[in-house]
Amino acid sequence: MLDKIEEVGSDKSTFYELLGGDKTGIENIRLLVETFYYTMESDPKAAKLRSIHQPDLTEAREKLFMFLSGWTGGPQLYIERYGHPRLRARHMPFAIGETERDQWMYCMISAMHKIGIEEPILTKLATQLYGVADFMRNQ
Repeated sequence: MLDKIEEVGSDKSTFYELLGGDKTGIENIRLLVETFYYTMESDPKAAKLRSIHQPDLTEAREKLFMFLSGWTGGPQLYIERYGHPRLRARHMPFAIGETERDQWMYCMISAMHKIGIEEPILTKLATQLYGVADFMRNQ
């Protein structure tokens, strides 16, 4: 999970709160994940990333949604169901290099733009997600 963020002039301390908190944060995370996977499935720039996923993305969608809920400071849905994320270990069976990392980030940043996340929040969130995505590299 993210540590407290610094948002000058704001009483919001987590990305979950910045995305709407308990009122709309969970809905915004769901929309972000759905838009992310739509981009991954439809944009040729994400073809290599799409190719390392299962044909049916239902489970991947749900797991990313659950993970991001807790990671951003909201309900710990993933941990409640599956335990510690162990992200690197769970991604080890897949060949993840710079191309896959960059395509994942492309899809996520594209999704953030499409759903209208404001630029200062988008930039901070993308920076934090890049660290996670880069940590997944095993090639």
